Amino acid sequence: MAQQYEQITDRLAAFIAAQHMFFVGTAARDGRVNVSPKGQDSLRVLGPNRVVWLNGTGSGNETAAHLREVNRMTIMFCSFVREPLILRLYGTATEIQPDEPEYAELEALFPPMLGARQVYDVAVDLVQTSCGYGVPFMEYTGERPLMASWAEKKGPEGLARYHEEKNLRSIDGFETGLRVGSAVRDQVGGPNPPK
Repeated sequence: MAQQYEQITDRLAAFIAAQHMFFVGTAARDGRVNVSPKGQDSLRVLGPNRVVWLNGTGSGNETAAHLREVNRMTIMFCSFVREPLILRLYGTATEIQPDEPEYAELEALFPPMLGARQVYDVAVDLVQTSCGYGVPFMEYTGERPLMASWAEKKGPEGLARYHEEKNLRSIDGFETGLRVGSAVRDQVGGPNPPK
């Protein structure tokens, strides 16, 4: 049933590209384990052992806080259509914020996302598949427009204030390392906002 691979095969990369959502799991040494659902066409496979994903503004910033404590990340995909499959990518991740040189190049891989906060560059060291027989069928009907409209109403200054208020510490009190200074404030809406 479960199979392990040293890298993302072409078949698995095609499966990843077809998914509309994925889940990110992280944990510090102590405190709560965090599992976050992600969508918005925000993940790309860049090689057999490398994926990147664009992180939008959220009510918390657990992933960043956890990686500062223990650098490990699990990304999970599961099929909700005819052929069942669960795919997990295990590895470590580098957080790249908007004030870093590589951010613009990586952000350009994705559709515009108002309020994008970080890119995570994940080094995958283990790939595992399992059957997914217990996952129900579900139908994809589209993306929710709420995140984009919320970020647009906030504007760059409002998003920067939100980051300062909500995204600098985890729910367990760990620092997230998010920088919200003038350099970041100018880019927090994204250099390529929607037209």
